[in-house]
Formats: sequence, C-alpha cells, structure tokens
Amino acid sequence: MESTVTTANSEEKTWGGNNEPMGASYGKLMMWFFIVSDALTFSGFLAAYGFSRFKFIDTWPIADEVFTHFPFFHGVPAPMYYVALMTFILIFSSVTMVLAVDAGHQMKKNKVILYMFLTIIGGVIFVGSQAWEWKNFIKGEYGAVETKGGSLLQFVDKDGNRVALDDFAADLGEVRTQLTRDKAKWFMSEPSLPSYSVAEVQAGFKAHPELLIRTEVLNKEKQKTILSRQDSESRLGEAHYVVEGANLIRNEYGNKLFADFFFFITGFHGFHVITGIIINIIIFFNVLIGTYEKRKSYEMVEKVGLYWHFVDLVWVFVFTVFYLV
Repeated sequence: MESTVTTANSEEKTWGGNNEPMGASYGKLMMWFFIVSDALTFSGFLAAYGFSRFKFIDTWPIADEVFTHFPFFHGVPAPMYYVALMTFILIFSSVTMVLAVDAGHQMKKNKVILYMFLTIIGGVIFVGSQAWEWKNFIKGEYGAVETKGGSLLQFVDKDGNRVALDDFAADLGEVRTQLTRDKAKWFMSEPSLPSYSVAEVQAGFKAHPELLIRTEVLNKEKQKTILSRQDSESRLGEAHYVVEGANLIRNEYGNKLFADFFFFITGFHGFHVITGIIINIIIFFNVLIGTYEKRKSYEMVEKVGLYWHFVDLVWVFVFTVFYLV
C-alpha cells in the first residue's frame, strides 16, 4: 500500500514498502549488505596489521627481500614480479566479469559463457599462484638463527648479499631425534627438525671468515644492520634455534607477526576467491543449461559479479599494504 504526503500545491508519493527499494532487487540488496559487512571485517584485519607494523617497524621484514621468487627462474632475483603478475590476472578476471554482466544485460548467452569461463580460469590461476607463493614463503630461501632472546640473525657476505645456510654450514655428523608425542614425556612434540643444528651453523661460520651477521633491526638508511666480524661471532654465540622459512611460530625473514598476519589475511582473502570460483562455476553451468534464458534475466550473473569485484578490490588493498608500503 502506498502512503501519500499532501502539500499545499501537490500530492507526493512516498515508498510504501514494496520489495524493490531504490530499484534494487532483494537479492542484490542483500549482496550489498554482505559486501559492506565483509569490507568492515577486512578493514579491521588490515588496521590491526598496520598498528602491529608501526609498533615493530624496526624489525619488520622488507617485502622486496621476501617475495623474490618467480616460477622456473630459480635463483634469479625478481622482487615483486610474480605478485604483480598475480594482481594483474585477478584484475583482468574482474574485466571479464564486467563483460559477462554486460552480455547478460543484452541476453547474449554465448558471450556470457565465454566471459564467465575466462573469469573462472583467472580465479583458478590466482589461487594456484597464491598457493605457490605460500609454499616458497613456508620453505624459505636462506635460513637464519634465533637467539635465546628471540632476536633473528641472518648471514651475509662482505658485500651485504644474503648467504644461505647450505653454502657454509658444516656437517658434524650429529644424530638428532625429533621430539614426538610417542618419544617424550607429557606427550610433548616439536615441528620437523631444521636441516642444520646450531653447532653446525656456528662451526661453518667460524670456518668462513668472510661472512658477517645481519640483524633484523633497520638502521637510519632503512637497511638491515650488519655487524662487524667480532660482533657477529659474539652474537652467534647466543644462537638458540635454526630457522628455515616461516610459520606461525618463527619467521626467517624478520618479525614473527609478519608471518602470522600474512597467513591469516591472504588466507582469508584466498578463501573468498575460492568461494567466488565455486559460485561462478555453479552460475556458469546454469548459464549453459539455459536457466537464465528461461527467466529472461541474468541478474544472478550480476550479483555474483558484485562479489567478484569486491574480492578483487580487497586484494588491491592487501597488495598495497603487504607488498608496496
């Protein structure tokens, strides 16, 4: 029922509670509600990341030193190249989704099929790329040691270039046993053992006088602080644990919180992308069998398009915060 507002000169109609306020269908309106609420969630996560980074700015990892891998180019430094390629692929999938929505408005089924297929392929490539990036981040590249006080020590040559543990660690023939629940008291356990023990790293460092230690602390030039040989030997004497790669407990690249936020935020975004791919596949098959042709409307394509654009937009912020700033 419509209500009216009577004025001196005319009678104006107001919205009477119909199911399409502002011309938006119920489904589209609910999608916007979800996007707004999810945007607030991501905003909270990124704000927490920003505050943590500001608090530990002196020990925060440098992105150009962390994300240097590129498929099939092992050992070739390519900082940020692969991440930039991932971002381009995801943004391009947003373009194909726009084209799919536009084709739906024109009731061109074949074009909707083509552009949605390209969107799905782009999403799958992005998720696969993110999994590959995770693998390299977890595995690590150079290795480091952690002191009893929790500080991280990395190894460099006289020119300041990173040196991997494999290049200098000695082989002392130590027999080490991983602590597992069936071999320990109180059902204690520990993660897989690193490739080298602290003693092997210390012995190898002593045998290579050209090596120095770089701390995780940034100097005034925004570079990691490199110690003298004497100070390096002194700090290495405090070594407690060999760190390889990154996980939720240790991080060879720098502050542990960086890895925690990286896994959580990029994983949360990756979950959204996977969800979008699944929904896109469902809509894609509905298009194939002519469901929306019979309805005379491709609004479902438009609604899933809103979600996909949101996922792409969130990645732009994640990319900026983690990789560029």
